[in-house]
Amino acid sequence: MKEKGVNKIYAIKDGKLERKLPFCNRCGRGYFMADHGDRLTCGHCGFTIFKSEEKNRRRL
Repeated sequence: MKEKGVNKIYAIKDGKLERKLPFCNRCGRGYFMADHGDRLTCGHCGFTIFKSEEKNRRRL
């Protein structure tokens, strides 16, 4: 039986576990950011990263 929602957070590639979503910058490991299309949000503390800002940070 498959666990609900686990396939949205993890993927197995080349025999290794890969996380699809980043961890929260404030809460640390174990707290995933939720993908809401235009932003990533932590359900624990409410920290939000807008994807347009994320693209600008990569350019710097």
